[in-house]
Amino acid sequence: MPSLSRVEATARGALITVESYRVDLDLTAGDRFRSHATVEFRATPGAATFVEVKPAHLVRVRLNDRDLDPGLLADNRLPLAGLAATNTLTVEAEMAYSNTGEGMHRFVDPVDGETYLYAMSFLDDVQRLYAAFDQPDLKAPVTLSVTAPPEWTVAANGLLAATPRPGRWEFAPTVPLSTYLVSLIAGPYHARHDEHDGIPLGLYCRRSLAAHLDADAEELFAITKQCFDRFHAMFTERYPFGKYDQAFVPEFNAGAMENPGLVTLRDDYVFRSAVTDTQREQRATTIAHEMAHMWFGDLVTMRWWDDLWLNESFAEYLGTRVTAEATRFDRAWTTFAMKRKAWGYAADQRPSTHPVAPEEVADAAEGLLNFDGISYAKGASVLRQLVAWLGDEAFLAGLNAHFAAHRFGNATLADLLSGLSAASGRDVTDWAERWLRRAQVNTLRAEVAVDSDGRYAEVAIVQTAPATHPVLRPHRIGVGLYSTDGTLRRREVDLDGDRSVLAELTGEPAARLLLPNDGDLTFAKVRLDPASVAAVPLVLPGLADPLARALLWGEALHAATDGERPVTELVALIAAVLPAETEVVIAEDVLSLSRSLVDRYLDPAARAAALTEVAGACGKLLVGASAGGSLQLAAARGLIAASTDTRLLGGWLAGRDVPDGLAVDADLRWLLLRRLVVLGAAGEAEIAAEATADPSAKGAEEAARCRAARPDPAAKQAAWEVVSHDTELSNRLVEATVAGFWQPEQAELTAPYVERYFADMPAAARRRTAWVADEVAQLAFPRYAVAARTRELAAALLARDDLTPGLRRVVTDADDDLRRALTARTTSTAGDGGTARP
Repeated sequence: MPSLSRVEATARGALITVESYRVDLDLTAGDRFRSHATVEFRATPGAATFVEVKPAHLVRVRLNDRDLDPGLLADNRLPLAGLAATNTLTVEAEMAYSNTGEGMHRFVDPVDGETYLYAMSFLDDVQRLYAAFDQPDLKAPVTLSVTAPPEWTVAANGLLAATPRPGRWEFAPTVPLSTYLVSLIAGPYHARHDEHDGIPLGLYCRRSLAAHLDADAEELFAITKQCFDRFHAMFTERYPFGKYDQAFVPEFNAGAMENPGLVTLRDDYVFRSAVTDTQREQRATTIAHEMAHMWFGDLVTMRWWDDLWLNESFAEYLGTRVTAEATRFDRAWTTFAMKRKAWGYAADQRPSTHPVAPEEVADAAEGLLNFDGISYAKGASVLRQLVAWLGDEAFLAGLNAHFAAHRFGNATLADLLSGLSAASGRDVTDWAERWLRRAQVNTLRAEVAVDSDGRYAEVAIVQTAPATHPVLRPHRIGVGLYSTDGTLRRREVDLDGDRSVLAELTGEPAARLLLPNDGDLTFAKVRLDPASVAAVPLVLPGLADPLARALLWGEALHAATDGERPVTELVALIAAVLPAETEVVIAEDVLSLSRSLVDRYLDPAARAAALTEVAGACGKLLVGASAGGSLQLAAARGLIAASTDTRLLGGWLAGRDVPDGLAVDADLRWLLLRRLVVLGAAGEAEIAAEATADPSAKGAEEAARCRAARPDPAAKQAAWEVVSHDTELSNRLVEATVAGFWQPEQAELTAPYVERYFADMPAAARRRTAWVADEVAQLAFPRYAVAARTRELAAALLARDDLTPGLRRVVTDADDDLRRALTARTTSTAGDGGTARP
């Protein structure tokens, strides 16, 4: 199926202007639904173009006063010739439901057998719902009508205008929308309603999750209201889409989707078990992120996918900022530094790196690949640096001018830069060229000389760039000077070029530890000077600022990832310092990120020793944590993941010797059982019993993951059949299966599947839609097979010319991760990704 190219979109955009869509959907017809779309559009007289539709059966097509042959449909494109100045296109079709989270997804709740539907039009899947000119710059109002079982609830982007009879919902026309933003939900959804500042608010979820949604409804509404107040304080343009519903829907691929008037979120955010404050904060940040899209993406939309950053970078930045400024989660920037920026740094150093704002994205398929840590986390970091450089007042003035100039329209990078330059009085062209148009990450390395009196003789920050991407950037950063007890002296400095001497520090008493980028204002890896590295174990426990602690942990993690320091040194730091940590997100992410390095960078013997140290640190953290608190839960999860003590784990699962305050609820039970399964201390009987006790959709996913994790040849073969061939299971069940397959403890058992990955995955990727295929390919990659042979197989696969773009990117990046791991196993040190002064 051809992906719409930028050339085609530009040509079609010059030919036609879409005036409106009238869409009528009948959801009562069993295995398919009926779609009737009427499109009014203007065109250059005599021109020809095409409309997209992906039907199970195309019933009838009529253009103006003539019927068109449905047989003209080729893949998803229906040609339209002999256009008039004004045109009416009517397309009737039978459409297929999906089990992949795209188009009209249908889910049957295993708890009560109820059916739930939701529409996901992103990125080019509105054509799975109705015929459309499916590109972001052909915006038009949508008037939707739905026929469904009368006992259902139906909601859509627009306000409900009428219910002329039971089972019939007619919605008011929307403001102009891009096609990828159209959505609806239909089914026996549970609903909660509220209102704030004249905006009707709604929350929706499956009935089986109703009690859990009700328990959190007050918090969800409070966060929504706080975010609205903050956005309205920043922006002169008020929320322009009427109501604001948030629907928590099953088997959702993304975290959430910014459909105006009806935001859809994965229903994992309806918490059914105890969660940490980090998870609650992530939910709050997601709410703020999607609300930011109401301005960046929905009110003003990128013209084409090369300006994706105008959507995602801004939503990521503003979502974190508004969460920190308006909600109780005032340390959201610490979470961003630990969790989101780690994603961005990893993505930006891989072979698939790309600029935040690439010069060109050839087609929509390539656009999908760029929904990554660069477009989100790096872009948000770059915007934070821009605010530090321009000042907040000028930045917000530029954004408000941007909204006013392009309201309900489309815009480009040049449009935004023009508004920012006018508002600030500064030319941002060179800044944008180096930050937005160039890929990869710089390293800022402290060089420190101290005289005999203990004062700084010279402090310099050396900036390097990879030889393959030799661009040096301007940076406004904080430099933190910390004593052993955590006392801070801070300077804010501007850097540019390869070496910047901080003359203002000359002659000052030398600090115990000097931290470049204190405050985390820029996007750059940092390296401490040797004396500061040695001081980290002494200084880190006494630092009151969690963001400073996060940055020091990040420095240690980056140094280990880049092979500059051994992973065993990182593990020793965890053992020495982590038990004193009080910030949940830091503890969680240090354990998560270091575990990935331990599992891949260390040989089996060294790995076992490292896990013993990590488990010991988690045990100490657990003992010191408050009963029933987030830190206790985080420590327990870390201990479960690292432990090989099956007696301890089995005891907790059975309710024995559980720490006071720790709830061994459904989610923690599955975590315990999965670890026991991996270690060979539990099997199918225990999995089946747990699945019977937890018959929910989440329980089914956890059971699938546990079954794939069993150290049994038959279990691995069954799981691999799901991974490589099954298209009947839903996206979530396939992903759960593949997530359980590879285990570091089972390297010998899974060794035959290393070659099978490279043999089977090309065909498997073509069987599935791109979103699911790429996720499966990434999860299924043999990441623990750290051997030269694995890289040889990857190279042979990449030499083929029949790979999907997503599979090619997945394998290219995973192979680069293997390169790092293999280097770490075979040498004592390695370079930082080839950094060198240009």
